[in-house]
Amino acid sequence: MINENKLLNEANNYFLEKSYDKALFLYSQLSSFFPKNREYPIFALFCDIASEDEEKGLSLFDYFSVAKNENLDTAIAYVEDTVNAYDGDVDKMMHILEELTNSTVESLDAIRYEDFKTLIESRGSFRIAFEDIMFSTKVAIETKEDFFDFVTKLIDNDFNSTAYSYLDGFNEYFSYDSKIEELYKKLEEKKIATDHK
Repeated sequence: MINENKLLNEANNYFLEKSYDKALFLYSQLSSFFPKNREYPIFALFCDIASEDEEKGLSLFDYFSVAKNENLDTAIAYVEDTVNAYDGDVDKMMHILEELTNSTVESLDAIRYEDFKTLIESRGSFRIAFEDIMFSTKVAIETKEDFFDFVTKLIDNDFNSTAYSYLDGFNEYFSYDSKIEELYKKLEEKKIATDHK
Protein backbone atom coordinates (compact mmCIF):
# COMPACT_ATOMS: atom_id res chain seq x y z
CA MET A 1 0.00 0.00 0.00
CA ILE A 2 1.42 3.36 -1.04
CA ASN A 3 1.42 6.13 1.55
CA GLU A 4 0.30 9.00 -0.68
CA ASN A 5 0.96 11.81 1.83
CA LYS A 6 4.42 10.49 2.72
CA LEU A 7 5.38 10.26 -0.96
CA LEU A 8 4.04 13.78 -1.64
CA ASN A 9 5.95 15.22 1.34
CA GLU A 10 9.13 13.52 0.10
CA ALA A 11 8.60 14.93 -3.41
CA ASN A 12 7.94 18.44 -2.05
CA ASN A 13 11.05 18.25 0.15
CA TYR A 14 13.20 17.22 -2.82
CA PHE A 15 11.75 20.13 -4.79
CA LEU A 16 12.49 22.64 -2.02
CA GLU A 17 16.00 21.20 -1.68
CA LYS A 18 16.35 21.87 -5.44
CA SER A 19 16.78 18.15 -6.26
CA TYR A 20 14.41 18.54 -9.20
CA ASP A 21 15.19 15.15 -10.82
CA LYS A 22 14.34 13.24 -7.64
CA ALA A 23 11.21 15.36 -7.09
CA LEU A 24 10.12 14.81 -10.72
CA PHE A 25 10.52 11.04 -10.32
CA LEU A 26 8.27 11.01 -7.22
CA TYR A 27 5.65 13.36 -8.72
CA SER A 28 5.56 11.11 -11.80
CA GLN A 29 5.05 8.07 -9.59
CA LEU A 30 2.22 9.87 -7.78
CA SER A 31 0.66 10.78 -11.13
CA SER A 32 0.67 7.16 -12.29
CA PHE A 33 -0.56 5.73 -8.95
CA PHE A 34 -3.28 8.38 -8.57
CA PRO A 35 -4.27 9.41 -12.12
CA LYS A 36 -7.39 11.28 -10.94
CA ASN A 37 -5.35 13.71 -8.84
CA ARG A 38 -4.82 16.80 -11.01
CA GLU A 39 -2.18 18.38 -8.75
CA TYR A 40 0.63 15.86 -9.32
CA PRO A 41 1.22 16.55 -13.04
CA ILE A 42 1.33 20.30 -12.19
CA PHE A 43 4.01 19.72 -9.54
CA ALA A 44 5.97 17.60 -12.05
CA LEU A 45 5.78 20.52 -14.48
CA PHE A 46 7.32 22.85 -11.87
CA CYS A 47 10.38 20.53 -11.71
CA ASP A 48 10.79 20.95 -15.44
CA ILE A 49 10.45 24.74 -15.22
CA ALA A 50 12.74 25.03 -12.17
CA SER A 51 15.51 23.05 -13.85
CA GLU A 52 15.58 25.74 -16.57
CA ASP A 53 14.55 28.79 -14.54
CA GLU A 54 14.75 28.15 -10.81
CA GLU A 55 13.16 31.41 -9.70
CA LYS A 56 10.06 30.96 -11.90
CA GLY A 57 9.72 27.33 -10.86
CA LEU A 58 9.90 28.21 -7.15
CA SER A 59 7.48 31.13 -7.55
CA LEU A 60 4.94 28.97 -9.37
CA PHE A 61 5.35 26.22 -6.76
CA ASP A 62 4.67 28.74 -3.96
CA TYR A 63 1.71 30.28 -5.76
CA PHE A 64 0.12 26.91 -6.55
CA SER A 65 0.73 25.45 -3.07
CA VAL A 66 -1.25 28.32 -1.54
CA ALA A 67 -3.87 28.91 -4.29
CA LYS A 68 -4.92 25.26 -4.78
CA ASN A 69 -6.40 25.20 -1.27
CA GLU A 70 -8.69 28.11 -2.16
CA ASN A 71 -9.74 26.99 -5.64
CA LEU A 72 -7.98 24.14 -7.44
CA ASP A 73 -9.55 24.84 -10.86
CA THR A 74 -8.52 28.49 -10.80
CA ALA A 75 -5.00 27.63 -9.61
CA ILE A 76 -4.53 25.02 -12.37
CA ALA A 77 -5.91 27.35 -15.07
CA TYR A 78 -3.59 30.14 -13.90
CA VAL A 79 -0.53 27.88 -13.96
CA GLU A 80 -1.44 26.54 -17.41
CA ASP A 81 -1.87 30.08 -18.76
CA THR A 82 1.43 31.16 -17.26
CA VAL A 83 3.29 28.13 -18.57
CA ASN A 84 1.81 28.52 -22.07
CA ALA A 85 2.91 32.14 -21.98
CA TYR A 86 6.44 31.15 -20.97
CA ASP A 87 6.49 28.73 -23.88
CA GLY A 88 6.74 31.61 -26.30
CA ASP A 89 3.36 33.31 -26.49
CA VAL A 90 4.75 36.78 -25.80
CA ASP A 91 1.42 38.60 -26.13
CA LYS A 92 -0.20 36.25 -23.66
CA MET A 93 2.73 36.64 -21.27
CA MET A 94 2.48 40.43 -21.45
CA HIS A 95 -1.26 40.20 -20.78
CA ILE A 96 -0.69 38.06 -17.69
CA LEU A 97 1.99 40.42 -16.42
CA GLU A 98 -0.36 43.36 -16.96
CA GLU A 99 -3.10 41.62 -14.98
CA LEU A 100 -0.67 40.82 -12.20
CA THR A 101 0.67 44.32 -11.96
CA ASN A 102 -1.64 46.31 -9.76
CA SER A 103 -2.57 49.78 -11.01
CA THR A 104 -0.52 51.39 -8.24
CA VAL A 105 2.63 49.64 -9.40
CA GLU A 106 4.38 50.58 -12.61
CA SER A 107 5.58 47.55 -14.53
CA LEU A 108 9.19 47.81 -13.40
CA ASP A 109 11.77 45.17 -12.78
CA ALA A 110 11.76 46.12 -9.10
CA ILE A 111 9.53 47.80 -6.54
CA ARG A 112 10.99 49.48 -3.47
CA TYR A 113 9.96 47.78 -0.25
CA GLU A 114 8.38 51.04 0.98
CA ASP A 115 6.18 51.10 -2.14
CA PHE A 116 5.41 47.42 -1.71
CA LYS A 117 4.18 48.11 1.86
CA THR A 118 1.83 50.74 0.40
CA LEU A 119 0.60 48.13 -2.08
CA ILE A 120 -0.04 45.72 0.82
CA GLU A 121 -2.20 48.38 2.49
CA SER A 122 -4.18 49.10 -0.68
CA ARG A 123 -4.70 45.38 -1.43
CA GLY A 124 -5.59 44.56 2.19
CA SER A 125 -3.17 41.68 2.62
CA PHE A 126 0.48 40.76 2.11
CA ARG A 127 -0.47 37.59 0.27
CA ILE A 128 -2.67 39.30 -2.34
CA ALA A 129 -0.11 42.06 -2.87
CA PHE A 130 2.73 39.57 -3.29
CA GLU A 131 0.71 37.42 -5.71
CA ASP A 132 0.10 40.59 -7.77
CA ILE A 133 3.81 41.12 -8.34
CA MET A 134 5.55 37.78 -7.78
CA PHE A 135 5.99 36.89 -11.47
CA SER A 136 6.63 40.33 -12.88
CA THR A 137 8.48 42.38 -10.29
CA LYS A 138 11.26 41.93 -7.76
CA VAL A 139 11.08 43.55 -4.35
CA ALA A 140 14.10 45.82 -3.88
CA ILE A 141 15.26 45.56 -0.28
CA GLU A 142 17.37 48.47 0.90
CA THR A 143 17.83 47.80 4.62
CA LYS A 144 18.45 44.78 6.80
CA GLU A 145 15.28 45.51 8.79
CA ASP A 146 13.20 45.51 5.59
CA PHE A 147 14.80 42.23 4.52
CA PHE A 148 13.93 40.52 7.81
CA ASP A 149 10.41 41.97 7.76
CA PHE A 150 9.84 40.81 4.16
CA VAL A 151 11.16 37.26 4.70
CA THR A 152 9.15 36.91 7.93
CA LYS A 153 5.98 37.90 6.03
CA LEU A 154 6.82 35.44 3.22
CA ILE A 155 7.07 32.64 5.81
CA ASP A 156 3.89 33.72 7.63
CA ASN A 157 2.00 33.63 4.31
CA ASP A 158 3.32 30.20 3.22
CA PHE A 159 5.63 31.43 0.45
CA ASN A 160 8.24 29.11 1.92
CA SER A 161 10.38 28.28 -1.11
CA THR A 162 10.54 31.98 -2.04
CA ALA A 163 11.61 32.73 1.55
CA TYR A 164 14.34 30.07 1.26
CA SER A 165 15.64 31.57 -1.98
CA TYR A 166 15.76 35.10 -0.45
CA LEU A 167 17.55 33.76 2.64
CA ASP A 168 20.00 31.74 0.53
CA GLY A 169 20.62 34.74 -1.72
CA PHE A 170 21.35 37.15 1.13
CA ASN A 171 22.98 34.69 3.50
CA GLU A 172 26.52 35.72 2.57
CA TYR A 173 25.75 39.36 3.49
CA PHE A 174 24.26 38.56 6.88
CA SER A 175 25.90 35.20 7.57
CA TYR A 176 26.69 35.96 11.19
CA ASP A 177 23.33 37.48 12.01
CA SER A 178 21.29 35.51 14.53
CA LYS A 179 18.07 36.74 12.88
CA ILE A 180 18.96 34.76 9.72
CA GLU A 181 19.30 31.62 11.84
CA GLU A 182 15.93 32.35 13.48
CA LEU A 183 14.25 32.66 10.07
CA TYR A 184 15.79 29.40 8.82
CA LYS A 185 14.60 27.74 12.05
CA LYS A 186 11.09 29.14 11.56
CA LEU A 187 11.02 27.72 8.01
CA GLU A 188 12.22 24.32 9.24
CA GLU A 189 9.54 24.27 11.96
CA LYS A 190 6.86 25.06 9.36
CA LYS A 191 8.20 22.32 7.10
CA ILE A 192 8.07 19.79 9.96
CA ALA A 193 4.53 20.89 10.90
CA THR A 194 3.42 20.55 7.25
CA ASP A 195 5.03 17.11 6.92
CA HIS A 196 3.08 15.85 9.94
CA LYS A 197 -0.32 17.10 8.76
